[in-house]
Amino acid sequence: MTQKAELEQQIREIVDRETRAWDTKNVDLLISVFHPDMVWPWPPHSRAHDPADWVWGMGRFHAVRWRKIWQHIFDTHELVHNRRKTIRIEISEQGDGAFAVVDVDTLWRDHTGKDFHWKGRACKVYGRVGAEWKTTMHTGLLEY
Repeated sequence: MTQKAELEQQIREIVDRETRAWDTKNVDLLISVFHPDMVWPWPPHSRAHDPADWVWGMGRFHAVRWRKIWQHIFDTHELVHNRRKTIRIEISEQGDGAFAVVDVDTLWRDHTGKDFHWKGRACKVYGRVGAEWKTTMHTGLLEY
């Protein structure tokens, strides 16, 4: 396997690990993908392609706060489906940065039957930290 193919496989593993975390409602597995300096801006809706319109969703990574938010979703919602498809993986020339383009269609349903639907395309940005990759930034979901 070439070095590029090996690095792409490592990025695919972190993307797949995040998907497994959602599928299994495993908040610790989910938290494991984030870099301590991760920030997460969101478009206010899936057609807000201009970043000038974006807002702060989760802010800068804070394990305790983020764990509480995700655990609340896991405890109060049924996961109806979580369909994710990796469209592209690109590695920096230096092999220390990467991004993955992922199409997401995740449907949650609360105890009243109200749907909470995440649908669109994300760009997940990763930095190499020692021997592992961590998510450093991630756009909210956009429809193209």
